[in-house]
Amino acid sequence: MLKVGVLGAGHLGKIHLKLLQQSEKYDLVGFYDPDLANGQKVAKEFNYTYFEQLDALIDAVDVVDIVTPTLSHYNCAIKAITKGKHIFIEKPITNTVEEAEHIRLLVADNNLRGQVGHVERFNPAFKAIKSEIKNPMFIETHRLAEFNPRGTDVPVVLDLMIHDIDIILSVVDSPVLSVHGSGVSVISETPDIANARIEFENGCVANLTASRISLKNMRKSRFFQKDAYISVDFLEKNVEVVKMKDAPEQPGDFDMILQNAEGVIKQIYFKNPEISPNNAILDELETFADAIETNTKPIVTLRDGANALKVAHRIIDCF
Repeated sequence: MLKVGVLGAGHLGKIHLKLLQQSEKYDLVGFYDPDLANGQKVAKEFNYTYFEQLDALIDAVDVVDIVTPTLSHYNCAIKAITKGKHIFIEKPITNTVEEAEHIRLLVADNNLRGQVGHVERFNPAFKAIKSEIKNPMFIETHRLAEFNPRGTDVPVVLDLMIHDIDIILSVVDSPVLSVHGSGVSVISETPDIANARIEFENGCVANLTASRISLKNMRKSRFFQKDAYISVDFLEKNVEVVKMKDAPEQPGDFDMILQNAEGVIKQIYFKNPEISPNNAILDELETFADAIETNTKPIVTLRDGANALKVAHRIIDCF
């Protein structure tokens, strides 16, 4: 088992602590939080070991799980890496692209492993359908959330939209050609609602909308590709797949048949992939343990995290 320590005992940090304590692949050594009162409270309430000194915790573990505010990710990561520790780091990977690249190179130079917490890659709905998403040419995403003061220290692009940026980059095998975006600050000092258009060199276009001032929660992505439409509901964890194939010469009474203007006849059919329930956060943490133990590439690499951050900042620069 890998010895692991968690940095940060906020809302998400407490979730990580609970799951790591349950995991059969990690030995939870303890956690660090700069807020002494909060650290002692969490330790007492959940019976975790609280380290008052950051260096002491890092020295005691093999893996450092960084679940602190984004602005502190870089310093925490550098401390861990220079002490020879593998790092799991929550999204966004860092505050700046330069910081992300420095971390990525430092991890490689020290022959360590690093993974970024883009948890939607482990969403059971996306996992069930990812292999069916092939060369999408138009993508539309909506990620809407009710207002919550937590996370408003960064623009909604870094808070919410970056999930969808990472998903899109993972399924579009082409460099980004251009980025356009607009954002509006309604309640916070940074944009609370934003829209972006990403164009890729292969012609694919992605239209993204993110809001943290919505009246309802929504996390949906739609992928359009040759002969298929795929809708993924990350919130409800379900998938809709509508596909087309050449129509049979003798269609059945209940077959759905379409004929286009050129006379091509297609049959529409629906595909319902089996979705296996999981805990996405536990999955991302445990697959990282597997990558360390087998010395293989993590599912969400530091390069992936840096690439998502680059696109996010290109969107923010449009505001």
